[in-house]
This record gives sequence, structure tokens and C-alpha cells, in this order.
Amino acid sequence: MRILVTGAAGFLGKNLVYNLRNAGYEEIFEYTLDSTEEDLKKYTAECDFVFHLAGVNRPKDPKEFMEGNNDLTRKVLSLLKENGNIVPVLLSSSIQAGLNNDYGKSKRAAEEAVFTYAGEEEVPVYVYRFPNLFGKWSMPNYNTVIATFCHNIARDIPIRIDDPEKIISLAYVDDVISQFLRILETGIRIPVGEFVTFPPNLIYERKLGFIAEKIRSFKSSRENLMIPDMGDEFEKKLYSTYLSFLPENDFSYPLKMNTDERGSFTEFIKTRERGQVSVNVSHPGITKGQHWHNSKNEKFLVVKGNAAINFRKMGSDEIITYHVSGDRPEVVDIPTGYTHNIVNEGEEDLITVMWANEVFDPDRPDTFREEV
Repeated sequence: MRILVTGAAGFLGKNLVYNLRNAGYEEIFEYTLDSTEEDLKKYTAECDFVFHLAGVNRPKDPKEFMEGNNDLTRKVLSLLKENGNIVPVLLSSSIQAGLNNDYGKSKRAAEEAVFTYAGEEEVPVYVYRFPNLFGKWSMPNYNTVIATFCHNIARDIPIRIDDPEKIISLAYVDDVISQFLRILETGIRIPVGEFVTFPPNLIYERKLGFIAEKIRSFKSSRENLMIPDMGDEFEKKLYSTYLSFLPENDFSYPLKMNTDERGSFTEFIKTRERGQVSVNVSHPGITKGQHWHNSKNEKFLVVKGNAAINFRKMGSDEIITYHVSGDRPEVVDIPTGYTHNIVNEGEEDLITVMWANEVFDPDRPDTFREEV
């Protein structure tokens, strides 16, 4: 299938083009601001499907709204008809098409042109009225307020919020692309004149102040190590978007390594819901641990070296030993009510990844000294 994508270099277009390639589509005609009239004539003569994503939303002159949204749409449709190449068209419109401003009028006119084309040519069309879109490759101060917030907060640039209680509707770009690919692959038909309904569960309504605070918390997570709630779909997608705006000289950040004569202990990530992960280094011959927990539980994974992990149930004299090695990765559960230790049996440093089901609380450590 040969696919024409207008606005291929834009936020939505770029995401679509790369994911079309991921899905195995090889013949993609990319129409951008650098393309010529002849390019568009060629593309509309040879394509099998049109994703019409090009448009204008922040022009210097209001008349550019009609030129970039309505006029370009009509040109694409006209060329398809002139070339005798009547193919399905998907139009990316906006919820603002329901408003009476210049932008809304231009998007509504583009919608009407596509519906007319569908009725006259008896060909499927797909018209989406999207809310604000967010995700990777969006542009600050242009595509979306989320792009601006992410870009500025990542660089310690102030952001402006006139009304933190204002609620905005949002959709994530990867969810949009998934819908596009589904239409392409299934060829579903929509009655002429009807809009494609974007799944309501994939539209997020959030307050501007809430969004700004979440993004600020993402920046702070490099210091407090608290990972966002990945069980919250919006927060997960917002965090992915924030990371895409990190300055390229600031992808990494240091961790605090606690060292002594035995080795080191470094906390890596923390979560409010699922505890924390740390990296433990023990020098040869060193024993660490020698304690037990009431409710706190852990998992040990030796990734380098050889170790003996010893257990003794409180009140018992029997010692249980597990010999583990970084050459044969296996997870050892640390049950509650067992005092335990880990001994470096090798001649090199022992490196162990440790997970605890709760973030360490110095006021309630739930850790009690007891030799195995």
C-alpha cells in the first residue's frame, strides 16, 4: 500500500510516519513544507490512502488559517479527483471546529470538503476532531501547553499559568497513531457525514495546575528517586513525554553511594506503591545483613560474583543456605520472620540488586538486628 501523509514533518505526522514504517509499510509519500506542487500531484496520483494531517494553527496572519486548513484540503481532494485516484482520506481536525473563531471556521470548512468528497465519490473518509494532543516530538510554544511545560521545567525556565483550575482535554499521540493504524488495517467504514469517535477512555481531562505539578514532580524524581505512578495511564504517558524533552546533555544524574569498609549500598529507584530498588556491593569475604523484618520483604538478585544467602527462622536453630551466582541469575525471596545475611564467597566484589516492598522509613525501619 502506498500512503500519502501530509504534514509528515509535523508532530502528528512524524509520529505516524515512523510507526507506519514500524508496521511494515514501505511506500510512504511525505508531503511537507519543503515539498512542491509537483510532488503533491505525483503523490495524489499514486497513493492508495491519504492521511491529511497538514494544517495551520498559529499563523502570523489570520487569513493563513483558511489557506493552510481549508484550501490545502480542497487542493488534495481536487488532485485526487483529477488523477482519477479516488482513495480513502483521513482528516485530522480539532474540537475547535465547533467554535466560531478563525481557526475553528477553517477546520470546519476542511471537514465539509472531505464529507462532500465522500458523498460524491462514494469512498470512505475518516474525520477526527481531536482534543489537545501531547507526546514525543511535539514543539514547545506551538503544539501543546504540555510541550511548553515539559521543555521549560526540564530547563528551569519559568512557566506561566493564568488559571490553574482550567481543565483541558488531552489525547496521547501514541493512542492516536494506534487508531490510525487500526483504520488502515481494518478498512472499517463510517457513515458519510459522521465523525470517527475517539475512545472516551483515552481522553484525559486535567487541570492545568495539576499537570504543571506532575511535571515538576518528574524533575524532582531525580533527587528523591520517586518514580511516578505507572499504574495511572495519564501519568505514565505524561512522564514519557517529559523525558522526551530532557536536554541532550542532561540524560544522566548522580546517585548517592553509601560506602564503608565492607563495600557500598546505593538506592536506585523508589515508588510509593511498590517499594524501592537498590544496588549492594560487598567486598570478598564480607557478610552483610544479619537482621530480620516483621512485614518488610525483599528480593535479592546477584548479578556478579558468588554468594551464600543464609536464613534462620526466628526461634529456630536450623540454618538454610542458598548458593547463588551472577553466572546463573536467580531471584531469592527474603521472607518475613527469618533473620538473614548475604556472604561474598568469591574473590571479586559481589554485586546484588535488592528490591524491598516499601521505601525505607527511618522512623519505622522494621529491621531488627539478629545474627543468623
